[in-house]
Amino acid sequence: MIGFLARRLGWALPTLLGVSVIVFAIVKLIPGDPVATMAGPGASPATVADLRSRLGLDDPVPSQYLHWLGHALTGDLGRSIAHQQSAGPLVWDAFLNTAVLAGIAALMAVVLGVALGALGAIRPRGLIGRLCSGGSVVAVSLPQFSVAIVFIAYLALRTGWFPVTGMHAVGSDGLLDLLHHAFLPALTAALVPAGVIARLFRSSLLDVLAQDFVEALRARGLSERRILLHAVHNTLPSLMTVAGLQIGYLLGGVVFVETIFSWPGLGQLVYQSISARDMPVIQAGVLVSAVVLVLLNVLVDALHALLDPRLRTR
Repeated sequence: MIGFLARRLGWALPTLLGVSVIVFAIVKLIPGDPVATMAGPGASPATVADLRSRLGLDDPVPSQYLHWLGHALTGDLGRSIAHQQSAGPLVWDAFLNTAVLAGIAALMAVVLGVALGALGAIRPRGLIGRLCSGGSVVAVSLPQFSVAIVFIAYLALRTGWFPVTGMHAVGSDGLLDLLHHAFLPALTAALVPAGVIARLFRSSLLDVLAQDFVEALRARGLSERRILLHAVHNTLPSLMTVAGLQIGYLLGGVVFVETIFSWPGLGQLVYQSISARDMPVIQAGVLVSAVVLVLLNVLVDALHALLDPRLRTR
C-alpha cells in the first residue's frame, strides 16, 4: 500500500507543476493591467512604470513564473490589490467556507444518489424504479442558476422557511444556524452530482445483481435484503470513485451557487477578484483549488485501493 501511495504521489507532483504553469499562464492572459489598478486611477505613467519594475513585471515571463512559484512554495501567494492584505490567508478562509458548503452538498448528493440509484436498480421495470431513473436524468439536466432562482422564490421568499444569503444570521454563529443557511445552496449544488451518482450506481448495481453469484446466494436461501447488501458491497469501489469525482466537482463548481446565495466562499472571492483585476487573489484561488483537487484524487485512489487490493499492483 505504501508503494501504491508513493507512485500516486509521484504522479501528483508533475501534475501540480503543470497546474501551476497553466494557472500562471491563464492569469497572464486575463485582460487588464493589475499594476494600473494597484497604482490607482490618478497615478502618472512614471509611477506605474516604477511600480511595475519593483514588482518584477518587466522581467521575462519565465523569470516571473519562477519567482512566483518560489514564493508560492513558501506559502507566500502575494498581496491582494483590492483588500490590501496577504492573499494566502484571504484565500484560505474563503476556501474553508467553500469546503463547508461542498461537504454538506456532497453528503446530500451521496445520500440522494445512492437512494435513487438503489430504488432504480431494485425494481428497474416498476413505477418507482422508472420514476427514480427519470428523476436522476432531470437532476443532471437542470441548470444550477435556474434551480437556485426557483428555490429562492418558493422556499425562501414565499414561505420564509430558509434564509437567502450568507452563512449566519446577524449575531449568531451556531451550527444549527449554519446548517439552516447552507441548506438551499447545498441542495442546489448537490442536484447534478446526485443525478450522476444515481445513474452510475444504478448501472453498477444492476450489473452486480445480474452476476451468477447472486443466483447462488438466492439458491442458498439468503433474503433479498442480505443479497442486496452483498451486491452493494461489490459496487463500493466504483461508488467511491464517482463520489470522489463529484466532490471535486463541488469544490470547483459552486461559483454560481456562492454568488447567487452570497456565500463567502472561494468561488465568490475569485469572481469578485476577476471584476477587480486582483491578479494575486485569482492566482492564489485557482492554485489552491487545483492543489486540493489533485490531492483529493490521490485520496480517492488510496481509498479505492483499500477496497480493491488488485489495484495496488498497478
